[in-house]
Amino acid sequence: MGKRRRVAERRRTSPAMVGGVIAVVAVGAGVGAYVLYGGGAAAEDQTRTTSASGQRKVPTGPLSAAEVQTTAGRFLSAWQQGRPAEAAATTSDSAAAGALLTGYAKDAHLKDVTLTEGTPSGGTVPFQVKATVSYKGLSKPLAYDSALTVVRRATDGAPVVDWHAAVVHPDLKDGDRLVTGESGTPPVKALDRDGGELTAAKYPSLGTVLDGLRDKYGKTAGGKAGVELRVLRGTASKKAELPDKTLAELSKGTPGTVRTTLSPTLQAAAEEQVSRQKRASVVVMRPSTGEILAVANTGHGFNTAFQGSLAPGSTMKIVTSTMLFEKGLVTPDASHPCPKTYKLAGWTFHNDADSEIKNGSFKLSFGASCNNAFIDFAPKLSDSDLTKEAQQVYGLGLNNWAIGVPSFDGSVPVQSGAQMGASLIGQGGVRMNPLNMASVSATVQAGVFHQPYLVDPEVDHRTLAKASRTMSSKTRAQLKDVMAYTAAYGTAAKAMSGVGGDVGAKTGSAEVDGQEKPNGWFTAYRGDLAAAGVVQAGGHGGDTAGPIVAALLKAGG
Repeated sequence: MGKRRRVAERRRTSPAMVGGVIAVVAVGAGVGAYVLYGGGAAAEDQTRTTSASGQRKVPTGPLSAAEVQTTAGRFLSAWQQGRPAEAAATTSDSAAAGALLTGYAKDAHLKDVTLTEGTPSGGTVPFQVKATVSYKGLSKPLAYDSALTVVRRATDGAPVVDWHAAVVHPDLKDGDRLVTGESGTPPVKALDRDGGELTAAKYPSLGTVLDGLRDKYGKTAGGKAGVELRVLRGTASKKAELPDKTLAELSKGTPGTVRTTLSPTLQAAAEEQVSRQKRASVVVMRPSTGEILAVANTGHGFNTAFQGSLAPGSTMKIVTSTMLFEKGLVTPDASHPCPKTYKLAGWTFHNDADSEIKNGSFKLSFGASCNNAFIDFAPKLSDSDLTKEAQQVYGLGLNNWAIGVPSFDGSVPVQSGAQMGASLIGQGGVRMNPLNMASVSATVQAGVFHQPYLVDPEVDHRTLAKASRTMSSKTRAQLKDVMAYTAAYGTAAKAMSGVGGDVGAKTGSAEVDGQEKPNGWFTAYRGDLAAAGVVQAGGHGGDTAGPIVAALLKAGG
């Protein structure tokens, strides 16, 4: 690549010839870039080629550093100088980019935009944004970091900015908009169960929860709207139940008040526990009522604890065992071997580390989390048995929970053959999150399903979900037997060491395609507390999520 040099800004209708090379100019404060292409190394980096017949081939191969820098410079310069159509033309989706970039000034009322380019890494170029939000005599500075990625356009191989709304602001999803004006939803002041204020500054994990509380209760909690720059969610985001988000507040509204069930002590402890892992989530609740006492996630952009959709691995064996006990197919102390491998519908299932239990009880297999001791029941089950058990006893998968903020209620689809067998050990199509699995342990401990909730239903007179039937006292006793054994002697014993009283636990490890380590799961109860957690790509649940859950059960007294 030729040397960079700075020259006075001037308009051209075509690239200038400088000493036999083409000077491509990208101008604008903070992102000025002058890149020379000549007959040397830079020319060799380019991948444009011509066939023997004289027809131009579509360029392929990796982008050169010059192509990345020039494309990023053109985009950022045009955006900064208020030329949205020109900036959009350098992207992979000019229509979507043009609409959002036009709205950046027109709807979001952002002006005096300065974009400062960072150091590229491959095709990705980070940049810093500084601007002023200005609306009806009110103004406030705004600063944030973002990034763009330059790719080859499939049709002609030209380098373009790979368009996503997150290029404009990292909190945007495709289809979302930025708007400044009087907020349609007044702010809310969220309180914990003791009356203390909950803020994202004090409890970082609660950012998405507070957004959800405002979205649902802002108009009814007695507040008055202020003037804000907000992310207004599009259709796709609304389907994912992502609430609108405030990015800057130009004038304060008068907040209404919403009291939650969160415990300040347990919430603080949960925040501390998840911070020790890269991608951890946890929920603590009260089995006797369904009250949610804590929710925390390492990553604060998405509430995996409430809205995640992940295979729960062997923690699902609690639901499977409930079904097996109710059907009279096994009892905890019944002799039940766990073979090293088991073939079902053309699949060969293996236990973790190819282990086996030749002469043990079902309780031993549950405590050791030996997969094939569960999968070998598949021929005795109908395809819908597990689905019905999850729905009818545990209230899962019916999409009717109303906890006070957006949540995913789990999914246990009807499957057949090998996929049905995989579902018995929490793989296949089964999807859960820590809220769902905390509720499973809570249901075992209470003997009946109490839908979890974050805001008392009396606040807005909403109806909580109910299970259509309750497990028998005999089945509950059998479940508590195997879960207590697991907590004392099985895969959960190390994590649960020192957690006394009426306890039970189950570990899980869920394989994920393309992920080197499995997601580690752990769910347990102690007295009138139940909790569940997941550490994504962490490894075995007893070693990763287990210490988080056990620490919170101890913290709850």
